[in-house]
Amino acid sequence: MSVAIVLNLHARRGSERVAAMIRALLPRARLAVTRSLDEARAFFRDLAADPPTLLLSGGGDGTAVAMINELRGLDVALPPIGVLPLGTGNGWANVTHAPKTARALRRIAQLGDAPPPVRSFALVEVEGRVAPFAGTGWDAELVTDFHAYLESHPAPLRAANAGVGGYLAALFSRTIPRHVFGDGPAQVRLINTGEHALGVDEHGRVVRLEGGRAGAVLYEGPASVAAAATTEEWGFGFRSFPFAHAAEGRMSVRMYGAKVLEATRNMFKLWRGEYPLKHMHDFLLTRCRMELDRPVPFQIGGDVFGERLVLDFALSQERVDLVDWARLDG
Repeated sequence: MSVAIVLNLHARRGSERVAAMIRALLPRARLAVTRSLDEARAFFRDLAADPPTLLLSGGGDGTAVAMINELRGLDVALPPIGVLPLGTGNGWANVTHAPKTARALRRIAQLGDAPPPVRSFALVEVEGRVAPFAGTGWDAELVTDFHAYLESHPAPLRAANAGVGGYLAALFSRTIPRHVFGDGPAQVRLINTGEHALGVDEHGRVVRLEGGRAGAVLYEGPASVAAAATTEEWGFGFRSFPFAHAAEGRMSVRMYGAKVLEATRNMFKLWRGEYPLKHMHDFLLTRCRMELDRPVPFQIGGDVFGERLVLDFALSQERVDLVDWARLDG
């Protein structure tokens, strides 16, 4: 089995120590130790000329998403990808049950030439990029606030605040106060631009929505979160999209219209993916458009890409096979 690995040194747990571990456990693997996407691009061009049979992503969701999109841009068929839990939120690593990095590398080494078990994931496409989740609202704001919170600390303290504690600190010190004293959620119009819309009833069952034809306005109102996903988790075990796999050939589109104080009271219910909740609206769509009444931060796979007024989402025609660590490690 031909293995290639991209290790992001800017990921929370990316380090030269991990690089040394990779070299020791997988000495024949092609390894790129990078600090930026620009540094990794030459490596991706080499992979395009000689694709591996397994690609390991050493970073968070943003690293894996950047890697997938770079290879798409080079017109390379995606090999199976193993996501190592080296990032901050580790959404994909969590849903594929990735073990600690040393154990994961040992299990890959033990495979020899045998392929690993995989789990297939659909992808959301927006603005020519694909990802497991993308959207606007508090999630995008929180990423921005989290990085600003880290930058407010001296360098020696940043690593200590780079986990879930740092996210919660940014949430309560920056994101929540801004909404308490600000204008409240943006107003959003969700328009179905694809196949007839499906929804979720109060029992969590998939139903065909009456009036859900192409061109129909499915939701119009406040949306503190307006996002689409093909995976259940946003990161840190936060089950933001519990219906991501409820209907084959659909992406989960979630609109949450509660104001910040109500959302804070329901934080742990939201975290666990409990349903139903007041002001929560779930749709299962193939394509849609979101029109907002003011520019709002926009994130793809956990990385912020500025602000947007209009967004068009689609279920990508491509899928990605991720290493199923639960089966490999079982």
